[in-house]
Amino acid sequence: MTYDISNKNTLVTGANRGIGKAIVESFLEHGASKVYAGVRTLGKAEALVVEFGEKVVPVEIDYDKPASIKAAAKTADDVQVVVSNAGVLIGAGVMDEDVIEQFQTELNINVYGLIRMAQAFAPVLKRNGGGAFVQINSIASLSSFPRATYPASKAASYSFTQAIRHVFEEQGTAVLSVHPGPIATDMAAASGLEDTDPPHVVSEGIVEALREGNFHLFPDRMAKDFEKAYHNFAEGIIEA
Repeated sequence: MTYDISNKNTLVTGANRGIGKAIVESFLEHGASKVYAGVRTLGKAEALVVEFGEKVVPVEIDYDKPASIKAAAKTADDVQVVVSNAGVLIGAGVMDEDVIEQFQTELNINVYGLIRMAQAFAPVLKRNGGGAFVQINSIASLSSFPRATYPASKAASYSFTQAIRHVFEEQGTAVLSVHPGPIATDMAAASGLEDTDPPHVVSEGIVEALREGNFHLFPDRMAKDFEKAYHNFAEGIIEA
């Protein structure tokens, strides 16, 4: 299902930095009419408003506060493209004493946040012609590592993204699952990742993947290596 973001009203969560900020910039560069900048506190979007003016509309969305998501769906009732980008990386190890508690935090943001966004914005997208829903997952959804809670949460969010795709097809909503590798963000820096690609490889990849009607996007150098190995399974099983 192909989709062009030009002249569309869009919404991006986690919009004030990293991949989210890059998506805001790319959407506007490619002709989006408006971007609702989803941030946990409205002041975090001030720099975007200064840079882009009235085309950026700050809206409070905190995945840890379900009521904020429902309220945002009422505020952004003209939105046609939703990007669920906000997330958290704690990465507790299996043998850590607090692994269950830390995993619950990541599930609440990375998984339950996605579900709440899909439920809140599905009727909005349907009313506005179908539109598109984009979920930022990770290559960690396909392969775990010792700090296991983050990849486990992303594996769950990827699974739900697949389910959302089938549900949203019925209302004409395109769905895109994005699987970046190491990207130059604050999250990557905090995790000690050094060999990273810039956030705009993700944001520009999203614009192109929607235009091409793809379900999966592996945007950066490391992600493309994953894509080569995963392609046959994804095409034959997930996308079939």
